[in-house]
Amino acid sequence: MLDIRLIREQPDEVRRRLAMRRSGAEAMVDQIAVGDGRRRAIIAEVEQLKSERNAASKQIGARKAKGEAAEDLLAGMKEMSDRIAALDRDLAEIEEAQRALLLSMPNLPHEACPAGAGAEDNPVVHQWGQPPVFAFPARDHVAIGNGLGLYDFEAAAKISGAGFVVFRGAAARLQRVLLGWLLDLHTREHGYTEIAPPYLVREGCMEGTGQLPKFREDMFGLESDGLFLAPTAEVPVTNLHREEILPLEALPIRYAAYTPCFRREAGSAGKLSRGLIRMHQFDKVELVQIVVPESSYHVLEELRRHAEVVLERLELPYRTIELCGGDLGFGAAKCYDLEVWAAGTGAWLEVSSCSNFEAFQARRMGLRFKDASGKNQPCHTLNGSGVALARLVVALLENGQQADGSVRLPPALHAAFGDEFLR
Repeated sequence: MLDIRLIREQPDEVRRRLAMRRSGAEAMVDQIAVGDGRRRAIIAEVEQLKSERNAASKQIGARKAKGEAAEDLLAGMKEMSDRIAALDRDLAEIEEAQRALLLSMPNLPHEACPAGAGAEDNPVVHQWGQPPVFAFPARDHVAIGNGLGLYDFEAAAKISGAGFVVFRGAAARLQRVLLGWLLDLHTREHGYTEIAPPYLVREGCMEGTGQLPKFREDMFGLESDGLFLAPTAEVPVTNLHREEILPLEALPIRYAAYTPCFRREAGSAGKLSRGLIRMHQFDKVELVQIVVPESSYHVLEELRRHAEVVLERLELPYRTIELCGGDLGFGAAKCYDLEVWAAGTGAWLEVSSCSNFEAFQARRMGLRFKDASGKNQPCHTLNGSGVALARLVVALLENGQQADGSVRLPPALHAAFGDEFLR
């Protein structure tokens, strides 16, 4: 969440930055400012009443020591106590409403965030590789997989409903190989510590990383237990240090984790929702970094590069786009999306999103560090997909398809998979 002091002291700047989102969020600034004014006025009145009550208590003691009556002062003290109790109730209600508003307010876009209203305005900042050209009609991953017996959507629907898949044989092995390969790359070469977190998370953790309250309808929840299926490993991993004050020497922290991800993904029908492209459950390796504020934008570029290396090693054409203000995610101050080319679908598919949240998540989860002067400061948090498997598999199948119906895998996977081809 945003620092209330920033909203209080620089409301016009907060409005200007929020207006970059084109979402109308800047209107929340006045609501929060009004609530903050009421809250501070109540606190001042309560402090004044408590001071007067203390003074009256001393006077009562002095009168009683002299054997004098103090009924008038006692009556006044009761009135003050009743007033303080009523103000405390008002204050609790205002603070609850204020917190709800702050939790619903998005992060401020970075000053250099591109201007724009939506995805069509996102600039391409980097592109690598050339889309493959085939001497035969390119097929999409659904046709390729059906031909090779790689997955079974009908069986998955029988078990769980639409939006799920059963991987079979070589496809199941490919999933397992990819997860190990990705984790080995990020831990052995990029310096991340591997984490194997729980897949169920508390509501406070979802609130801490920004999925709640805004995106509650997109999440799978076990309401009776106060738990949610993790929509991404970002949630359990970033919350590993919630409500902690980290020593300066502990930073930076780098974690890599695999989890299945669970999302309602209610996207519209069409080729970009077909097959594996939009699923309720998919596997992903997530990268999380917790750093000091002055290094976070350097780390964002480093994190982005770690995700790009995955696609280059797998010889998959991709492009990196920077999200404009109107397309920026709720908690991100700056974000890059990596999109891989899928030759059969004929589209660029997002496989990674790399974001700097600055102190937005850290304030929500009480994550701080002690700086060189001994002062407690909110950390900066970053995360990026390293990468999502479902669409990665789509790209591997569609870009590696052969005329005989087989799929050639990139050399980086040959040893672990045990073959050059999916046959």
